[in-house]
This record gives sequence, C-alpha cells and structure tokens, in this order.
Amino acid sequence: MQSWALVTGATSGIGESFTRLLAANNYNIILVARDLQRLNERAQSLESKFGVKTQILQADLSTESGCLLVENFIASNEIDVLINNAGFGINKAFSVSELGAEQELLNVLVRTPMRLMHCIVPSMKLRDKGIIINVSSVAGWIAGGTYSASKSYLTVLSESLNTELKSTKVRVSALCPGFTRTEFHQRGRMSMKGLPSFMWLNADALVAKSWTDALAGKAVSVPGWQYQLLTSIIHLLPRKFVRKVGMNVRVKQRR
Repeated sequence: MQSWALVTGATSGIGESFTRLLAANNYNIILVARDLQRLNERAQSLESKFGVKTQILQADLSTESGCLLVENFIASNEIDVLINNAGFGINKAFSVSELGAEQELLNVLVRTPMRLMHCIVPSMKLRDKGIIINVSSVAGWIAGGTYSASKSYLTVLSESLNTELKSTKVRVSALCPGFTRTEFHQRGRMSMKGLPSFMWLNADALVAKSWTDALAGKAVSVPGWQYQLLTSIIHLLPRKFVRKVGMNVRVKQRR
C-alpha cells in the first residue's frame, strides 16, 4: 500500500519543495494551505509529473477551525509523514505590533504543529513507523521577537520528541534553515537588500538535506555551510551579544 504524506503550507517555498521530494519518493500527498486555486494547481502538477494521488485540505491554520480540520483528518487516516511547514513573519517590533497578528503567528508556528504532532505521534508509535519534520529556523537561536521565540519552541520540542522516540522507528527532526529564496520575505514585506548572495539557500537543496538527516535520525538539520558555521559561533558567544545581533537583523528587515 502506498504511503501518504501531509504537508502544511504546501503551495509555495519549502513546503512546495517537500511535496515534490515526497512525490518523487512515491508518497501520495495531502496538501494543506489557504489558497484553494494554488492547492488545486499544485495537486494537479504532482499527479501529472509523478503519478501519485493527492488530496487537498483548504485550511487557515491561524484559526481554531482550520487547525481542527487537519487534526480530524489525521485522526481518521493513516499518515506516514508529517511536514509542519506553514508559517509567516511579522515586520514590526513586538512593542508596536498588533496583538491579533502576534496571536495568529503563535497559532500557526506553535499551536498548530504541536497539536498535529500530538494527534499523529500515538498512531505512528503504534505502527512503529513515521517521519515528522518541523520546519524551524536558525532564528530560534537568536533574539528576534515572537518569530524567534516560536521557532525556538519548535526546535526544542522536536529535539525532545526525537529523544523520547529513540527506541522506535518514528523519526522527528527540526529543519533549521537560514535565509531561503521563497515568497516568505516578500509576503512579510521585509527588506533583504543588504544580505550577501552567498547567504541565500536553495529550497530544493535544503529540503533534500533535511529529508536525508531525518531518515538518519538526526534531531536537528542545519543546511548550508554558512549556517552551520554561524550556529556553531552563536552557541559559543555570550547571550548579550547574540541578543544585540538578533535585534539588529530584525531592525534592518523592517526598513
């Protein structure tokens, strides 16, 4: 029986790259996103190119109803791969941002992946089979507002589950990329003009590494030599300095 993989934020960027990688590995794909037209386009493309089956779930994961829709689907179906990828950023300092936007970010980046994992892990343990990849960020190691805090939560929870499930064949991994060429920064109206070209990552390449690392049982996957070096340095520096650098990066993005 062919296996199924569920990908949130499946219509663009890293999520879209995951749908193609998984389809190339003969997984049927459940695509979750808000835009019905793009969901249908992606589903048709995957079916045509890879010959896999697809299902679409139109859901706004910032809402309770959207999160519950995906939870109920997971509870009613056998899914072997979960990619928690949906996310967005806020281009305002916490002290001046809108509370509603901050709550939506927390819902998408923290509440939804936590609940989807809590829903799927018991059945994966029962079958002794499954892969969960949480798309986190190197931002989780700096101090960059709610986004960094949310990604820190996702990375630490992934590490915890990876350890908890070591004796099983269920794999949990956090993908922690740096700046990646997707629609993310444009949608968040973030200025990236000053970033050197060598700091940009390719979505397909980092997704391929993430998949390989997850299969190997690695708790955290950091793609790109530049970000592997950067994270090594961050872990050695005093937190006071890391906080300052993190805030400087956020200020530049808001210009």
